[in-house]
Amino acid sequence: MTETTIAPTLADIIELARAQKMTLADLFRVAEGRSAAGHKAEAAEIYKAWIAFNDGNPFVHLACFNYSVILRQLGDVTGAINALKSCVTLDGRFGPGHINLGRAYEDAGLAVQAIQQWRQFIEQTADSTAERVAYRLMALQHVGRVMENANLLEDAEQTLWQAIELRPDKTEAGQHWTALRQRQCKWPIIVSSDHVTKRQLLDAMSPLALGCYSDDPMFQLAKAYRYNKSLVGRPDISAFPRKTVKQKSGTGQRLRVGYVSSDLRDHAVGFALREVLELHDKSSVEIYAYYCGDPVQGDATQTRMKAAVACWREIAALTDEEAARLIADDDIDILIDVNGYTKHARTRIFAYRPAPVIVNFCGYPGSMGSPFHQYMIADPFIIRPQDEIYYSEKVLRIACNQPLDRKREIASGVSRADVGLPQDAFVYACFNGMQKITAEVFARWMTILNATPGSLLWLLSGEDEVNRRLLAEAEKAGIDPARIVFAPKAPNPKHLARIGLADLFLDTFPYGAHSTAADAITSGLPILTMPGKSFAARFCGSIVSAAGIAEMVCATPEAYVARAIGYFADRAALARVRASLQQQRDTSVLRDIPALARRLEALFWQMQAEAERGETPVPDLRNLDVYYEIGAELTQHGDAFEDEGRHAERYRQALIEWDAFSHLPNDTRLWPGAPG
Repeated sequence: MTETTIAPTLADIIELARAQKMTLADLFRVAEGRSAAGHKAEAAEIYKAWIAFNDGNPFVHLACFNYSVILRQLGDVTGAINALKSCVTLDGRFGPGHINLGRAYEDAGLAVQAIQQWRQFIEQTADSTAERVAYRLMALQHVGRVMENANLLEDAEQTLWQAIELRPDKTEAGQHWTALRQRQCKWPIIVSSDHVTKRQLLDAMSPLALGCYSDDPMFQLAKAYRYNKSLVGRPDISAFPRKTVKQKSGTGQRLRVGYVSSDLRDHAVGFALREVLELHDKSSVEIYAYYCGDPVQGDATQTRMKAAVACWREIAALTDEEAARLIADDDIDILIDVNGYTKHARTRIFAYRPAPVIVNFCGYPGSMGSPFHQYMIADPFIIRPQDEIYYSEKVLRIACNQPLDRKREIASGVSRADVGLPQDAFVYACFNGMQKITAEVFARWMTILNATPGSLLWLLSGEDEVNRRLLAEAEKAGIDPARIVFAPKAPNPKHLARIGLADLFLDTFPYGAHSTAADAITSGLPILTMPGKSFAARFCGSIVSAAGIAEMVCATPEAYVARAIGYFADRAALARVRASLQQQRDTSVLRDIPALARRLEALFWQMQAEAERGETPVPDLRNLDVYYEIGAELTQHGDAFEDEGRHAERYRQALIEWDAFSHLPNDTRLWPGAPG
């Protein structure tokens, strides 16, 4: 006769816990087994009973910690907080408990308590072992992050600096720190100490922040490559079969195109794409949208997009692999990364190659430097043929890289008096983010104001302390601070209306206006810009040219300053530019969105045809580690504005020296004799 073993019931298990007949190891095995089987509520009951009747166990704090994890998975944040408070009360030096308790407070909307919790742990770990240093670092980073999100920028910066000095080789704190200094217009951005070198801070800088710091497209490519290796690494894709291309060309079948982004909402990227999605030829392409951002309610952009696409999917709650499997199961032919290395990006999804063709478009101003982004869509102004060496993807082009929505609402009846501007003053404006304003850019603006008596500079407001810092810089330059006017945030229709009240938009460098430039043009405001070598530094020039006023593109910083002063003196010349802009408004390349949609579809089909022929490009990543080392050195000692010939020559000389020490394989960029 065969004996059958009856599995213990929940009541049996709880009785064992009550009778103190269950070891900690047994508790973990049984409770985690129930959790893994999908019975999380039962697992929670088991932990609760064991903790209640085994409070004399020296490791009960570990049970409290695991209990809190189960409660978080069940959505019981309050219960998790209580469990974690018990955990850290029982063992005040248990780092994971402090970290998770702070996170639980944060998720409950209690940022002050979160900061206090982490600060308490920071003080407790002043004399730390290696493990405690790691948790102290984590706590400092969390405090800095929450403070940054709460716009406590100065406090966040100081806290993150503590984390940097603790472990300058760890890049996370440095990445946020450099971006914070850019947002606060703290010049110079990179400042070393006895414990932290400038090179370490440059290494920590994100690719997006580097675009505001340096106009070196080769270094930006190498930075993206290095960042991708750190951010994505090499996920295990052995169990994820590579998608094969379907034969669709000439068959009458539609191409299935997926857009992946956290910004498919009321956001600059969402505003740019929503009419494009509406105008896609549904007989040629079938559009899937994968939204990975925070949930939003009553969002006008999402409402329009959902009505325009064949399928809308929310993937924020999915893991990267789960999202990739969903996309693969949807049989997407062309998958578009609309985030790049921006906030809430899900770059690792693309590492699983969930579609045969992966494209970098619209959301990120530069190359991804990844092994899995095969194409990049740009335009002839941003990426000229000679610039393709700065991109790992194969570059395809549309007429202008800035889509826009011609249906955007613009408020009526907004006057200068309504926004605090004098009626008769000449108003220079820049509505770019504060992080794009560099010391060199601000110095040029002060030169312009000094030469144009009575003129004003109208800027988008930052935090109060940042505004005060810029006013102080103006006063140092001999400019009355009253000539700097800050525009507070405003609803989008009113913002679009007020932009046109200025006389001339002054662009920033090296990271120029992107969607803000399209907004200015839409409002009828001429833009003066100075393109550089990198994607972010050439974007505004592309928009200005596509709007039909290419004469507003300046070749040098000196020409930029002279033209800005010249238009103050020659108002009639500026009026002619403004009239030309208005006359071309509805016929310009910039606003020909139907043509843009058709061109995108043609490019999608071109990529599909190349994939069907086995000609999908392979990203060229050769020598990028070397280019990074050279770029990091040159960036620390180079000029903010450098002509292309000098830029290429400095790289070639450094490559010669590098090769003399250690042989370099040939590449298609600058070694040994690639196009310059």
